Amino acid sequence: MTESRMPGEHHHVAEQAEHAAEAVAQGKFGAAVAAEFDLKKSIGGPRGVIESVLPYAVFSLVFAITNELRPSVIAACVPLAVLIVWRLIAREPLTQVFSGVIGIAIGAYVASKTGRASDFFLPSILKNAASAAGAIISALVRWPIVGIFVGPITGEMFEWRKHPARSRVYVLATWIFAALFLVRLAVQIPLWLADETALLGTLNATVLGLPLFALALWLMWLVLRSVPVVKPAEPVILVDPDETPQTPY
Repeated sequence: MTESRMPGEHHHVAEQAEHAAEAVAQGKFGAAVAAEFDLKKSIGGPRGVIESVLPYAVFSLVFAITNELRPSVIAACVPLAVLIVWRLIAREPLTQVFSGVIGIAIGAYVASKTGRASDFFLPSILKNAASAAGAIISALVRWPIVGIFVGPITGEMFEWRKHPARSRVYVLATWIFAALFLVRLAVQIPLWLADETALLGTLNATVLGLPLFALALWLMWLVLRSVPVVKPAEPVILVDPDETPQTPY
């Protein structure tokens, strides 16, 4: 006699994984992405990218016009304030916005001390460097960060580590994720060293923002869909067939 047990939440996630597999089989790109790689739950999604680059875009625009650090920093705080109010009204977490506030504050402080406007982007550069390092290390030790985030979303949890083919695609997807930050650094660092503030900010807000993120996401999706989602083994309770049931008194 066997008995399978699956909690409600785990069952819901397993259904999402099944829907993803069906969507891929039917060629439904949008549905597969939504089911197999929930951006909002993993790495912030397009909206998170926009929230992270918008203040820097405003800073760059105002600095290009005024060539003054103080009004540029103040202008960069305006979209942050709007985003905070927006999330409060929608009753959404403020984590993403507050991380932006901290980045703006640190960047403004460093720039005011050094007198170099391009130092305003130093926190963003360091964040990209840390993200790239974290992704690379996770891939090298065979605990790819993409698998850590996506596994629970697809219902695989960490079963993919027991399947070489699925593990390999997670490692490859993590290298693509790392490449996203390495490309940003390859552009940001030379411009930062040259103190090209306006150009640095413009590229941050355009090419290095949502377009590059979307390209990396698409490549990761192509890699992950090449190997089917691994379903965790269901727990089984074995009962001795010779065991006589006890009659309660």
